[in-house]
Amino acid sequence: MKEKNMKKLNIYFTAGVPQLDKTADIIELIQDSGADMIEIGMPYSDPVADGPVIQKAHELALQNGMTIEKLLSQLKTIKDKIKIPIILMGYINPVLSFGFEKFCKACSESGVSGLILPDLPPIEFEKNYQQVLKKYNLNFTFLVTPETSDERILYLDSLSSGFLYAVSSSSTTGNENAVLKNENYLNRLAALPLKNPVMIGFGIKSREDFENVTEKADGGIIGTAFVNILLQDKDWKKTAIDFIHSIKG
Repeated sequence: MKEKNMKKLNIYFTAGVPQLDKTADIIELIQDSGADMIEIGMPYSDPVADGPVIQKAHELALQNGMTIEKLLSQLKTIKDKIKIPIILMGYINPVLSFGFEKFCKACSESGVSGLILPDLPPIEFEKNYQQVLKKYNLNFTFLVTPETSDERILYLDSLSSGFLYAVSSSSTTGNENAVLKNENYLNRLAALPLKNPVMIGFGIKSREDFENVTEKADGGIIGTAFVNILLQDKDWKKTAIDFIHSIKG
């Protein structure tokens, strides 16, 4: 029997895909298949950090009528069944339109454990939002890249809680040319006295990729490869279960 990979696996999908009412089913499927955490994309009309697959998922989700309100109410219905962390990932504008504190309160009531908002500047975070997140017991994760200096990595790590998101290479999600195993970068991260676990994301699509990037990191994040299954496969439930099992071993 193959040895199970003990590194943490975080599976990302976009809420409202393939259909509006499938969010709860997908969350339960990810949990039951052995993933360690779930990252849910809040659909947005201009997801700048994302490649074509996740952009397409955002478009479809918006066409399907997914909103922050609908997502939070769907999460609320299953919060007692979900034992692994749920993180919401999105962009700051829709959250500000919703109302930041109102959003954090609703997240807390819906079983969400953390947020990732890549376009929220750390200075703004410290000044205006950090205390609100603490009030509602929500983690917040910042992203670092191979270009981020050691000094800034330590600063972003000090602001983060839950985990630190290390982008594998300077590209958008799902980029075929992403350099997954950037040895210097992974060694640098491993050598820094970070307080948070490091999760590597962008470009992981197989067990081999996952094992490669997690040699020196605490876990990996898979998004595009999983979203592709939801977008393209009529029998997505079985394919998604098999895919997660293939990564975790």
